[in-house]
Amino acid sequence: MALVLREMSSTYGRSPGGYVWAVLEPIAGIAIFALAFSAIMAVPPLGESFTLFFATGFLPLAFYQDLTSKVGTAIRYSRPLLAYPNVTYIDAIIGRILLSFLTQSVIFFIIVAGTILIGDLNLTIDFVAIARAFGMAIALGIGVGLVNCLLMSLFPIWQFIWAVLNRPMFIISGVLFLVDDLPEAIRDIVMLNPVSHVVMMMRSGLYVSYDAVYVSEVYVYMVAGALGVSGLVLLHRYHRTILDEGS
Repeated sequence: MALVLREMSSTYGRSPGGYVWAVLEPIAGIAIFALAFSAIMAVPPLGESFTLFFATGFLPLAFYQDLTSKVGTAIRYSRPLLAYPNVTYIDAIIGRILLSFLTQSVIFFIIVAGTILIGDLNLTIDFVAIARAFGMAIALGIGVGLVNCLLMSLFPIWQFIWAVLNRPMFIISGVLFLVDDLPEAIRDIVMLNPVSHVVMMMRSGLYVSYDAVYVSEVYVYMVAGALGVSGLVLLHRYHRTILDEGS
Protein backbone atom coordinates (compact mmCIF):
# COMPACT_ATOMS: atom_id res chain seq x y z
CA MET A 1 0.00 0.00 0.00
CA ALA A 2 2.93 2.34 0.66
CA LEU A 3 4.15 1.73 -2.88
CA VAL A 4 0.66 2.38 -4.28
CA LEU A 5 0.44 5.70 -2.42
CA ARG A 6 3.90 6.63 -3.66
CA GLU A 7 2.88 5.78 -7.22
CA MET A 8 -0.28 7.87 -6.89
CA SER A 9 1.55 10.95 -5.63
CA SER A 10 4.42 10.71 -8.11
CA THR A 11 2.29 9.85 -11.15
CA TYR A 12 -0.70 12.15 -10.64
CA GLY A 13 0.31 14.49 -7.82
CA ARG A 14 2.98 16.47 -9.64
CA SER A 15 0.81 18.02 -12.36
CA PRO A 16 -1.97 20.60 -11.87
CA GLY A 17 -5.30 18.79 -11.83
CA GLY A 18 -3.77 15.41 -11.02
CA TYR A 19 -6.37 12.72 -11.50
CA VAL A 20 -8.64 15.12 -13.40
CA TRP A 21 -6.41 14.85 -16.46
CA ALA A 22 -6.51 11.06 -16.27
CA VAL A 23 -10.28 11.33 -16.87
CA LEU A 24 -10.31 14.28 -19.26
CA GLU A 25 -7.79 12.78 -21.68
CA PRO A 26 -9.88 9.71 -22.69
CA ILE A 27 -13.04 11.84 -22.71
CA ALA A 28 -11.43 14.22 -25.21
CA GLY A 29 -10.25 11.35 -27.42
CA ILE A 30 -13.63 9.63 -27.44
CA ALA A 31 -15.46 12.92 -28.10
CA ILE A 32 -13.26 13.73 -31.11
CA PHE A 33 -13.85 10.35 -32.72
CA ALA A 34 -17.58 10.50 -31.95
CA LEU A 35 -17.91 13.92 -33.60
CA ALA A 36 -15.81 12.94 -36.61
CA PHE A 37 -17.68 9.72 -37.33
CA SER A 38 -21.11 11.19 -36.63
CA ALA A 39 -20.38 13.67 -39.46
CA ILE A 40 -19.85 10.89 -41.99
CA MET A 41 -22.14 8.14 -40.68
CA ALA A 42 -25.85 8.22 -39.86
CA VAL A 43 -25.66 5.68 -37.04
CA PRO A 44 -22.81 3.85 -35.28
CA PRO A 45 -22.20 0.14 -35.97
CA LEU A 46 -23.95 -0.64 -32.66
CA GLY A 47 -26.71 1.23 -30.85
CA GLU A 48 -27.48 4.92 -31.31
CA SER A 49 -24.63 6.64 -29.48
CA PHE A 50 -21.30 7.17 -31.20
CA THR A 51 -19.81 8.17 -27.86
CA LEU A 52 -20.74 4.90 -26.17
CA PHE A 53 -19.59 2.83 -29.16
CA PHE A 54 -16.12 4.38 -29.15
CA ALA A 55 -15.94 4.30 -25.35
CA THR A 56 -16.51 0.54 -25.34
CA GLY A 57 -13.55 0.13 -27.69
CA PHE A 58 -11.21 2.88 -26.53
CA LEU A 59 -11.41 2.28 -22.77
CA PRO A 60 -10.54 -1.47 -22.78
CA LEU A 61 -7.58 -0.72 -25.05
CA ALA A 62 -6.48 2.15 -22.77
CA PHE A 63 -6.82 -0.16 -19.75
CA TYR A 64 -4.57 -2.77 -21.36
CA GLN A 65 -2.01 -0.20 -22.54
CA ASP A 66 -1.82 1.59 -19.20
CA LEU A 67 -1.35 -1.68 -17.31
CA THR A 68 1.29 -2.85 -19.79
CA SER A 69 3.15 0.44 -19.49
CA LYS A 70 3.11 0.54 -15.69
CA VAL A 71 4.20 -3.08 -15.27
CA GLY A 72 6.81 -2.71 -18.01
CA THR A 73 8.53 0.20 -16.26
CA ALA A 74 8.03 -1.02 -12.67
CA ILE A 75 11.65 -1.97 -11.95
CA ARG A 76 13.17 1.05 -13.68
CA TYR A 77 10.74 3.39 -11.93
CA SER A 78 11.21 1.92 -8.45
CA ARG A 79 14.91 1.02 -8.71
CA PRO A 80 16.01 3.28 -5.78
CA LEU A 81 13.53 1.57 -3.44
CA LEU A 82 14.69 -1.89 -4.44
CA ALA A 83 17.97 -1.23 -2.63
CA TYR A 84 16.06 -1.81 0.62
CA PRO A 85 16.01 -5.52 1.58
CA ASN A 86 12.30 -5.47 2.50
CA VAL A 87 11.28 -4.19 -0.95
CA THR A 88 11.37 -6.65 -3.85
CA TYR A 89 10.75 -6.25 -7.57
CA ILE A 90 7.49 -8.19 -7.06
CA ASP A 91 6.31 -5.49 -4.64
CA ALA A 92 7.06 -2.81 -7.22
CA ILE A 93 5.14 -4.69 -9.92
CA ILE A 94 2.13 -5.38 -7.68
CA GLY A 95 2.01 -1.74 -6.59
CA ARG A 96 1.84 -0.55 -10.18
CA ILE A 97 -0.76 -3.20 -11.10
CA LEU A 98 -3.03 -2.06 -8.26
CA LEU A 99 -2.65 1.61 -9.18
CA SER A 100 -3.43 0.97 -12.85
CA PHE A 101 -6.42 -1.24 -12.03
CA LEU A 102 -7.96 1.24 -9.58
CA THR A 103 -7.37 4.26 -11.82
CA GLN A 104 -8.58 2.72 -15.07
CA SER A 105 -11.63 1.11 -13.41
CA VAL A 106 -12.73 4.46 -12.01
CA ILE A 107 -12.16 6.16 -15.38
CA PHE A 108 -14.18 3.47 -17.16
CA PHE A 109 -17.20 3.70 -14.88
CA ILE A 110 -17.17 7.52 -14.80
CA ILE A 111 -17.13 7.80 -18.59
CA VAL A 112 -19.57 4.97 -19.32
CA ALA A 113 -22.02 6.01 -16.60
CA GLY A 114 -21.76 9.65 -17.69
CA THR A 115 -22.39 8.71 -21.33
CA ILE A 116 -25.45 6.67 -20.41
CA LEU A 117 -26.91 9.37 -18.14
CA ILE A 118 -26.21 12.34 -20.43
CA GLY A 119 -27.43 10.48 -23.51
CA ASP A 120 -30.44 9.08 -21.62
CA LEU A 121 -29.64 5.65 -23.04
CA ASN A 122 -31.84 2.71 -22.18
CA LEU A 123 -29.44 -0.21 -21.86
CA THR A 124 -29.56 -3.71 -20.47
CA ILE A 125 -26.10 -4.10 -18.98
CA ASP A 126 -24.47 -7.50 -18.58
CA PHE A 127 -22.09 -6.93 -15.67
CA VAL A 128 -20.74 -10.48 -15.92
CA ALA A 129 -19.57 -9.86 -19.51
CA ILE A 130 -17.97 -6.57 -18.43
CA ALA A 131 -16.16 -8.35 -15.59
CA ARG A 132 -14.97 -11.02 -18.04
CA ALA A 133 -13.62 -8.30 -20.34
CA PHE A 134 -11.81 -6.68 -17.42
CA GLY A 135 -10.38 -10.06 -16.45
CA MET A 136 -8.95 -10.62 -19.92
CA ALA A 137 -7.55 -7.08 -20.09
CA ILE A 138 -5.86 -7.47 -16.70
CA ALA A 139 -4.36 -10.86 -17.52
CA LEU A 140 -3.11 -9.68 -20.90
CA GLY A 141 -1.76 -6.39 -19.55
CA ILE A 142 0.18 -8.18 -16.81
CA GLY A 143 1.48 -10.87 -19.16
CA VAL A 144 2.75 -8.44 -21.79
CA GLY A 145 3.93 -6.05 -19.07
CA LEU A 146 6.11 -8.67 -17.38
CA VAL A 147 7.90 -9.47 -20.63
CA ASN A 148 8.33 -5.76 -21.33
CA CYS A 149 9.60 -5.22 -17.79
CA LEU A 150 12.43 -7.64 -18.49
CA LEU A 151 13.23 -6.27 -21.95
CA MET A 152 12.97 -2.58 -20.98
CA SER A 153 15.17 -3.15 -17.93
CA LEU A 154 17.86 -5.02 -19.85
CA PHE A 155 17.57 -3.11 -23.13
CA PRO A 156 16.24 0.46 -22.61
CA ILE A 157 15.86 0.92 -26.37
CA TRP A 158 13.06 -1.67 -26.28
CA GLN A 159 10.75 0.99 -24.80
CA PHE A 160 10.98 2.98 -28.04
CA ILE A 161 10.70 -0.11 -30.25
CA TRP A 162 7.62 -1.22 -28.32
CA ALA A 163 6.04 2.22 -28.71
CA VAL A 164 6.41 1.95 -32.50
CA LEU A 165 5.11 -1.63 -32.61
CA ASN A 166 2.14 -0.64 -30.43
CA ARG A 167 0.88 2.20 -32.64
CA PRO A 168 -1.34 0.03 -34.90
CA MET A 169 -3.17 -1.38 -31.85
CA PHE A 170 -5.81 1.32 -32.09
CA ILE A 171 -6.73 0.12 -35.57
CA ILE A 172 -6.32 -3.65 -35.24
CA SER A 173 -8.19 -3.92 -31.92
CA GLY A 174 -11.61 -3.09 -33.37
CA VAL A 175 -12.00 0.28 -31.64
CA LEU A 176 -13.36 2.04 -34.73
CA PHE A 177 -15.36 -0.84 -36.19
CA LEU A 178 -16.87 -4.23 -35.46
CA VAL A 179 -14.51 -7.11 -36.03
CA ASP A 180 -17.53 -9.23 -36.91
CA ASP A 181 -18.22 -7.14 -40.03
CA LEU A 182 -14.79 -7.69 -41.58
CA PRO A 183 -14.23 -10.18 -44.42
CA GLU A 184 -13.34 -13.58 -43.04
CA ALA A 185 -9.69 -13.50 -44.16
CA ILE A 186 -9.07 -10.08 -42.57
CA ARG A 187 -11.12 -10.96 -39.47
CA ASP A 188 -8.98 -14.04 -38.83
CA ILE A 189 -5.84 -11.89 -38.91
CA VAL A 190 -7.30 -9.20 -36.63
CA MET A 191 -8.41 -11.82 -34.13
CA LEU A 192 -4.81 -12.92 -33.66
CA ASN A 193 -4.58 -9.71 -31.64
CA PRO A 194 -5.92 -10.76 -28.21
CA VAL A 195 -7.00 -7.19 -27.38
CA SER A 196 -9.70 -7.43 -30.07
CA HIS A 197 -11.32 -10.20 -28.00
CA VAL A 198 -11.35 -7.91 -24.96
CA VAL A 199 -13.09 -5.16 -26.96
CA MET A 200 -15.71 -7.57 -28.34
CA MET A 201 -16.46 -8.95 -24.88
CA MET A 202 -16.80 -5.44 -23.45
CA ARG A 203 -19.27 -4.45 -26.15
CA SER A 204 -21.34 -7.57 -25.52
CA GLY A 205 -21.73 -6.38 -21.93
CA LEU A 206 -23.24 -3.03 -22.94
CA TYR A 207 -25.16 -3.99 -26.08
CA VAL A 208 -27.73 -6.69 -25.48
CA SER A 209 -28.17 -7.12 -29.24
CA TYR A 210 -24.48 -7.86 -29.80
CA ASP A 211 -23.43 -11.47 -29.45
CA ALA A 212 -19.64 -11.74 -29.31
CA VAL A 213 -19.51 -15.09 -31.09
CA TYR A 214 -15.87 -14.76 -32.12
CA VAL A 215 -14.47 -14.13 -28.64
CA SER A 216 -12.09 -16.79 -27.37
CA GLU A 217 -11.28 -16.29 -23.70
CA VAL A 218 -9.14 -19.44 -23.77
CA TYR A 219 -6.93 -17.91 -26.47
CA VAL A 220 -6.50 -14.65 -24.55
CA TYR A 221 -5.64 -16.38 -21.28
CA MET A 222 -3.26 -18.78 -23.03
CA VAL A 223 -1.35 -15.86 -24.57
CA ALA A 224 -1.41 -13.93 -21.28
CA GLY A 225 -0.33 -16.99 -19.28
CA ALA A 226 2.51 -17.93 -21.62
CA LEU A 227 3.87 -14.37 -21.64
CA GLY A 228 3.34 -13.87 -17.90
CA VAL A 229 5.05 -17.09 -16.82
CA SER A 230 7.95 -16.51 -19.22
CA GLY A 231 8.37 -12.93 -18.04
CA LEU A 232 8.19 -13.83 -14.36
CA VAL A 233 10.68 -16.70 -14.67
CA LEU A 234 13.16 -14.54 -16.59
CA LEU A 235 12.73 -11.63 -14.18
CA HIS A 236 13.47 -13.96 -11.28
CA ARG A 237 16.57 -15.12 -13.13
CA TYR A 238 17.87 -11.69 -14.15
CA HIS A 239 16.50 -9.18 -11.62
CA ARG A 240 19.82 -9.07 -9.76
CA THR A 241 21.62 -8.31 -13.00
CA ILE A 242 19.13 -5.55 -13.74
CA LEU A 243 19.56 -3.96 -10.31
CA ASP A 244 23.36 -4.26 -10.41
CA GLU A 245 23.52 -2.57 -13.82
CA GLY A 246 21.42 0.32 -12.52
CA SER A 247 23.47 0.85 -9.37
